[in-house]
Amino acid sequence: MTSGTSGSSRMLLSTKDTNTDFFLQGVTVCLDVMRRAFPATECLQKTLKLFYSPLIRQSEAGIPIGPNSSTPASSRHMLHLYTTPALVYQVPYERDALYLHLLFGLKDRNLGMLESNFCSTIFYAFRALEEHWRDLVMDVEVGMISSALNLEADVRCALEKLMKPDPERAAELTAQFEEGFEGIALRLWPQLHLVLAVDSGSNQIYGEMLRQHYCKDVPFYSPFYAATEGLIGVNLWPLQERRQYLLCPRSMFCEFIPEEDLESDQPKTLLMEQLKEGHSYELLVTNASGLFRYRIGDIVKVVGFHNQCPKVEFQYRRGQMLNVRGEKVSESLFLGALKRAVMQWPGARLIDYSCVESGILGNASGIAQPHYLVFVELKGLRNLSEEQRYKLDQSLQEDSSIYKSYRIKGSIGPMRVQLVRNGTFKELKDHMMAFSSVSSNTFKMQRVIRRKEFADFLLQRAL
Repeated sequence: MTSGTSGSSRMLLSTKDTNTDFFLQGVTVCLDVMRRAFPATECLQKTLKLFYSPLIRQSEAGIPIGPNSSTPASSRHMLHLYTTPALVYQVPYERDALYLHLLFGLKDRNLGMLESNFCSTIFYAFRALEEHWRDLVMDVEVGMISSALNLEADVRCALEKLMKPDPERAAELTAQFEEGFEGIALRLWPQLHLVLAVDSGSNQIYGEMLRQHYCKDVPFYSPFYAATEGLIGVNLWPLQERRQYLLCPRSMFCEFIPEEDLESDQPKTLLMEQLKEGHSYELLVTNASGLFRYRIGDIVKVVGFHNQCPKVEFQYRRGQMLNVRGEKVSESLFLGALKRAVMQWPGARLIDYSCVESGILGNASGIAQPHYLVFVELKGLRNLSEEQRYKLDQSLQEDSSIYKSYRIKGSIGPMRVQLVRNGTFKELKDHMMAFSSVSSNTFKMQRVIRRKEFADFLLQRAL
């Protein structure tokens, strides 16, 4: 199942060939890069890896249907490397499983690495830690597991056998939590060497927030550029701030549509050796599991070459553009404007956001002209004046001349900025997952929401 970032999840075939390619051309390459760039990761320390056992259903022919990303079942030979006991992966509720991930991670002062598929998972784990740290510290101190968790009796009994009272570690944790959560990761785990997770594309916002707050001074490595369709690129330059990926020519056969031809009925396509530095292209892939010249919707920019192979930066997804009058505002363009606006809101820290085009909500949108509704979850600020809200519209006008021209003409109405209550986007994630077969391991928040029920969900939680 695809992640459904652009609206709805799709079902694609995954074969042994595609999985082998990902391991040999992706995982092994990036492990070697990581070892060279971060030699301390070779130490015999455990990793707190945040992933969950997805619900797997079956087709009528008995073919399993689910995500094709790393799962506890596919990683069963590596579970001994992680702080989380294998039994935790039998816990069906993500909220309880996350609590146990955090509990066993906190017990290990010598933790070496935080890992997940995406930075969003790590970010929301720290949010949960901020909310539940007192309960977690109590469990560490007394060597028990909170009775609030919904666990099978045999699972609880087996996990509690792995616990023992540790008042010294509990006191150390309490002292660090009471100092606040800025830079908390290194204070909890002084030997932490690396955060290993994708922090580009829709996860850029979470990577930035982790680096600025919870995980200050901890190196990050964003290893892959990949999709459900297969491996696209690997990051050979982990110390560079901008995430650049070397295209993998043997993983999938790629063709490229120049950005200026995206709307053509029969756009011309280029091959890898025809690409030009500084130009942007949409990817088409042909893979070993049956996709033929398939447009995955990703736009990438060629930023250079490694030998003869292009290095690319992810730009945006076509299905996640704001477009009420043909202005086509990409996710990266909008996020840049939003970050600048938040800097002008004193005391505010961005947690998450999504946009809705007014046509989705009909009369409930409140303004006659087409416009954007922007739902923002903030920390440190519960109200915005009209002048502060307008800062976002102003920032986007500065960045997009086309949007500005439509605003001056009155063809696009003023942006409506709605603050939502604390925890809204975590609830939205759960709500979206209930509507699809997407696993928490592969979930990506939709930055442009196309379904009215999701837009209504946010509207009901506006402050």
